[in-house]
Amino acid sequence: MEHRISIITLGVADLERSVRFYRDGLGFPTNYRAGESVAFFATDGVRLALYPLDKLAEDISPSLQPEKNRFGGITLAHNTRTREEVAAVLQTAEGAGGTIVKPAQDVFWGGHSGYFSDPDGYFWEVAWGPMFRFAPDGSLLIDPEQ
Repeated sequence: MEHRISIITLGVADLERSVRFYRDGLGFPTNYRAGESVAFFATDGVRLALYPLDKLAEDISPSLQPEKNRFGGITLAHNTRTREEVAAVLQTAEGAGGTIVKPAQDVFWGGHSGYFSDPDGYFWEVAWGPMFRFAPDGSLLIDPEQ
C-alpha cells in the first residue's frame, strides 16, 4: 500500500450550505454545480469531499445511524507559514459562518494555534509552529527527510 490519504469526506447536513462555507467563505476551489450529489475541493495534496451525512452513513452500512453533536476524536488542520496567519484564518472562517471554538493563542508545544468549527461541527485546528516547513507545493513537511 502506498502511504497516502487521497480524500477526506465530511458527512454534512446541508450540502449547499457547506459548499457555500468552503467555496465562498474559505475560498476552496471546486467545480461543484448546484444539484450534484457530492462536492470535491482541490487543495494542495489531499482532496476534500462533502457528501450528505445520511447517505454517507448508508454507504458505510445500511444499519449505521449518524450521530450528531458528538466529538469523534478527529480534527482537520490548516498549518500556516506565519504566526499572524492563525488569527487571520480564524477570522475568515468566522466570517464565512464558522464558529471560533478556541481563539488563537500560544500553545504548550511551542506553537500558536486556535480552533474553529464548520457549520456541521467539524473541528479545524489552525496552527503555526517554528518547526513547520513547507514543500514547494505547499504540503507540510514533518520529517526532515521529506
